[in-house]
Amino acid sequence: MIVELGHFALVLALAVAVVQSTVPLVGAQKRWGAWMAVGEPAAVVQLLLIAVAFGALTYAFVTSDFSLRLVVLNSHTDKPMLYKISGVWGNHEGSLLLWVLILALFGACAVLFGNNLPQTLRARVLAVQGMIGVAFLAFLLFTSNPFLRLADPPLNGDDLNPLLQDPGLAFHPPFLYLGYVGLSMAFSFAVAALIEGRVDAAWARWVRPWTLAAWIFLTIGIALGSWWAYYELGWGGFWFWDPVENASFMPWLIAAALLHSAIVVEKRESLKAWTILLAILAFGFSLIGTFIVRSGVITSVHAFANDPERGVFILLILAVFMGGALTLFAFRAGVMEAKGVFGMVSRESALVVNNLLLAVASFVVFIGTIWPLIAELLWARKLSVGAPFFDAAFSPFMVALAVVLPIGAMMPWKRAQVGRVMPSLMPALLLALACGALVWAMQTGRSALGPIGAALGAWVVLGALTDLWQRAGRMGLAVRLGRMARLPRAEWGKATAHAGLGVTIFAVAAMNAWSTEQIKVVQLGESFALHGLDVTLSKVEELQGPNYLSTRAEMVVRQGDQVIAVMYPEKRVYPVQAMPTTEAAIDQGLWRDLYLVIGDKQEAGGYAVRAYWKPMADWLWIGAGLMALGGLLSLTDRRYRVAAGARRSAAAVPAE
Repeated sequence: MIVELGHFALVLALAVAVVQSTVPLVGAQKRWGAWMAVGEPAAVVQLLLIAVAFGALTYAFVTSDFSLRLVVLNSHTDKPMLYKISGVWGNHEGSLLLWVLILALFGACAVLFGNNLPQTLRARVLAVQGMIGVAFLAFLLFTSNPFLRLADPPLNGDDLNPLLQDPGLAFHPPFLYLGYVGLSMAFSFAVAALIEGRVDAAWARWVRPWTLAAWIFLTIGIALGSWWAYYELGWGGFWFWDPVENASFMPWLIAAALLHSAIVVEKRESLKAWTILLAILAFGFSLIGTFIVRSGVITSVHAFANDPERGVFILLILAVFMGGALTLFAFRAGVMEAKGVFGMVSRESALVVNNLLLAVASFVVFIGTIWPLIAELLWARKLSVGAPFFDAAFSPFMVALAVVLPIGAMMPWKRAQVGRVMPSLMPALLLALACGALVWAMQTGRSALGPIGAALGAWVVLGALTDLWQRAGRMGLAVRLGRMARLPRAEWGKATAHAGLGVTIFAVAAMNAWSTEQIKVVQLGESFALHGLDVTLSKVEELQGPNYLSTRAEMVVRQGDQVIAVMYPEKRVYPVQAMPTTEAAIDQGLWRDLYLVIGDKQEAGGYAVRAYWKPMADWLWIGAGLMALGGLLSLTDRRYRVAAGARRSAAAVPAE
């Protein structure tokens, strides 16, 4: 009965989404206030109905209702409760239901926080959100219904993919979807502004918080996915340039560009067309990611579906929304005339450079991701584009971004002189170069990647701190510190996010330049050396888990006569799916990780062992956390909360 109620709620949600997508739009065109007002209750009701459907599906998973086809395919009686719940979205149909739930949540938030928006703009934003809801609810109900029953329910289920039975993967998809779907708000604001024929500073203030919230969630989601890959897959890496990883990275880059471009629209009434285009492309890349995951065009642990028919449906959604938005963009190009004028050297120009670097970097990732598909389609050739291409093609743009970032952040608006900015940054530059030189001297002739990464990372971090210091004025130390504490949260957020990028750059360079690796067969009781440490395989035992069998090793790590860690790597086999997984043992430290993996028993005796020494590994996720924290600090600034600071502008600008 509960499952049927969830299914019925989903059908009703589709009907409400149809109303939300049409009535407010007609009302805004005709200036009918009552019709425009329909969008608000419709958005809230749609959220409640989809929440009921999601709750019903969750109930079926928690209670192991094997009369439901989706539960049979993705759950098992013996599975721990956390993974029963995460199994709701650990599949195509359930993850799509989570997708539309988050979409409806953002629509309802636009109602809750959008009181200061002009009535016509708010109605059109909600209508566009409703259109997206119609498309995906139809996709869900007609091709991917999560509530299909089985005539003959089995006694047990097939279990969830063992690789997904992990805390990191339990929380990674919801955060990623909050980012993906959150960019639909930027898209809706862009399309609504194009329909109204007005893009101004007030519009930029309204769109920035939604984009910032989506970017924060994407940052957290990508970091969680990277962390999961690091400790779960057993190869010691944090980024594989997998197509699905790239699908999340591309909208993150475009959203970062959009955030910076919207600043120029708000402050200088310039880059209007470019900002609208970025808002459209950001959501477009999110839809491309959805297509890649669900179309069957790739084989990946990240992929949810292998049904080309579903892929065609998503491709149609992508074509309709992107094609329609870009067509409207072309027709409305005349209303996006820039008003502000700025010099070749100015903060506006620096933000343009920032945007170009981020956009081109995203385009490089896009080309590398789809090129194997193009090669197979046009020339029937199977190609693989891996890390060497991305490292060579993508990295230069990030290096250039890191070089420009501190200088651009300190330039004044409209017109600037680099000669006036650089004296303030000279201490940061000298310290950064000193860091690079120190690392070069300490590493005794190894790769230049480490020193360059250290110098770039220090330059970005110190540049962010210098920017804060300069904004506090030129008084005494105590007065300056007091003024720094009273700076707007957005300033602290910007500095924190930029510093997080610097930390991440250094951590990536350090892990790639200085990691050491040992792959060998080790007998019981045998020791081997790893970066000045002695690692001993002291014991291997067979254990029974709740829904898996485990081969667990005990490995003792010593430095001289001192035991510094006892580690327990595992190799698990999940009998229901007959699938093995690797559970790496990681001894985490602030400056390095010890990373041990136990493999199969060898015919000649002993076990295959992989051991890694990973310098600065934790700083990678510290850097990502700082970037997300910086975004959150900016989001809590009262000037950048949704519609805050725009009340006066909204009242002053009459409806169309």
